[in-house]
Order: sequence, then C-alpha cells, then structure tokens
Amino acid sequence: MPTLRAFLAPLGLLCLSSCLVACTTANEPTPAQAPAPSTPVAPAAEIAPTIPAELKEEFIQTQVKQGFTRAEVLAFLDKATYNQGVIDAMTRPWEAKPWHVYYPIFLTEKRLDAGLAFWKKHEKTIAKAAAKYQVDPQIIVAIIGIETFYGQYTGNYPVIDALYTLGFHYPPRATFFRKEFGELMKLVKEEHLDIDTLKGSYAGAMGYGQFIPSSYRHYAVDFDGSGNRDLLQSPEDAIGSVANYFHEHGWQANAPVALPLVNNSKAAPKAKVWAGEKLNYKVADILTPTLALADARDLDVSQKALLIELEQADHSDYWLGLNNFYVITRYNRSPLYSMAVYQFSQQLKEQHASKK
Repeated sequence: MPTLRAFLAPLGLLCLSSCLVACTTANEPTPAQAPAPSTPVAPAAEIAPTIPAELKEEFIQTQVKQGFTRAEVLAFLDKATYNQGVIDAMTRPWEAKPWHVYYPIFLTEKRLDAGLAFWKKHEKTIAKAAAKYQVDPQIIVAIIGIETFYGQYTGNYPVIDALYTLGFHYPPRATFFRKEFGELMKLVKEEHLDIDTLKGSYAGAMGYGQFIPSSYRHYAVDFDGSGNRDLLQSPEDAIGSVANYFHEHGWQANAPVALPLVNNSKAAPKAKVWAGEKLNYKVADILTPTLALADARDLDVSQKALLIELEQADHSDYWLGLNNFYVITRYNRSPLYSMAVYQFSQQLKEQHASKK
C-alpha cells in the first residue's frame, strides 16, 4: 500500500478550526429548525396554489402501482395543506452561510454538555450499536446532537404538509420530495403512525435523527426490542438506526475522517473544492508541496478523497476529507454540516474519555 510522509506542514503554521472554543447561543437551532418561521402554517389570507391536474394524476397512479387504492391516495392528498413557511425555510438554509458564521451555532458548550449527558444515560445502548454496526460511538452521539439537540427540537411542521408543499410547489426539488411524499404514505401504513399529529422539519424529516420517510423505511431498526421502529419517541431505536445508516453507507470504524491542511501558497489549491459530486480525486491528487498535511502520518495516497474549504472571516482553511467524511455527507450533503458533525464528535470523544 503506497503511503505518504511527504508534504508535511511545519508545526505552528496552522490555526486549526477544530480548536476553536465552542460558544453558547441563546437558542440551540438545528439544521431542521434554525431557519424555520415561528408559525408553521400558511397565513389565513393566502390562497394556496393548486396542483396541475396531470401532476396530481401522475402521483395517484404511482401510488396505486404501490398497492394503494385510488380512494386512499385521494384521501391522503386531501389531508395535506400548502405551507408557505416551508418554502421560505427551504430557500434560506444555514448551510449557505460561511463557516465562521455557521460553526458557532452548532459547536457550543451547551450542546457538548447535553451530548455527554446523553452518552452517559445511554452508554450501553450506544456501545452496543457501535459494536454491532462498526460505527464510532462519538459519531452516533454527534449526529443526534446536531440534528435535534438530543430530541429537544424535532420540528413543528406537519410532515404531510411539508412534503406535499415541496413535492408539488417547489420546482427545484419537486421530484425528490414528491417521492418522499409517497414514501410517507407507505411509512404511515407500515409503522402505524398518526399522520394527523406527525411533526418534523420543514424538509419532512422526523424524530431524534431526522430521518426522511425513505430513510426511515430503509434504515430504521427496532433496537429496543419493542416490536416496532420508533424514531420519534425511542432514543434506543434512534441510536441503532443512526448507526445502521452509517454502516450501510460504508463507515469505516476507527479510520480517520478529515485531516487539516496547510496552504503555503497565496494562491488557491489546484484541486477543485468538493461541491457534492462523487469522489473523483485521490489523496495524491490533492496534496502538493504547497498544500500539505498539518501533522505527519502514514497515509494511503491512492484512497479516494475530497478537498474541503472552510471560509473564515479573513482567510480560508483547507482540510482533506476521507471516506468517513464522505459518509457523513450522505446524511446531509453540506460539507459545513459534515465538518460540524466531525468536530463536535471529536469534542465529545475527548470529553467522554476524560470523564471515565
């Protein structure tokens, strides 16, 4: 296996963003909730747009092919209401902010304390999930903390309204969300959920780990042995399901996630900063004599990797993302989100170990 100790940065040249002190905010917004308006329903005076007849019929036929009757599909559609607040929230995500504005929202002392308490309370369950699915425990704890502050902020939008609104009235991603609207119909039937009280994020994600309907159906597990997969009320099921999600997406236990780099040139790196595409680069394509690892280590330069740019107030920090970083992006495609999860997981790991 080819390895690398070259291209190493001298000590002291890098200001690691992972060393920044977390600061507590007045509120603890999450990716699901931060941009959400306080009222999750459309104003009374607003006239909800209608669905084009051909689009409605296409959805009905798709669901009928999945085993539902036409009457069942029409009844499901009739329960859904257009929500302008969903559209508003979707168009101003936190991930659009620069890193130096983004990370203080999520890397806080308050969230860290809550994460350590959650880990202590569910120590056995987390250890069991980590061992069964070969996923590092701190990642499981970090995801649930970033997503919902350990179940405290799971979203106030009716899930059926959120997915209906995005699926039929948000052209940029309507096809995707219309599919999720159909998946919701299946999920409600399979898991016996109450659609009238089912709440979640503006994107239709639910429970401790904020699973959209398709992810709930495919990756949720009954980890508490109750006989059903309850991601809304059971932290044990949520822990197991998050671990299973990462396992199914290729997480490698105890492997590095992301490595800080030093750019010894005033010019931007030659490699393209990752923007959501499949992994095309290898480590050897990213590292150069002027873009170097911050710390010496053996590294397989033939493995796939990506280049991460974190925009600070007056400069950019660069990181080398490896397979596990890419796996985090399967949960949320934003590299800022994934870096926040990774850095939070490292804080959790260090503090959890120090308290043993």
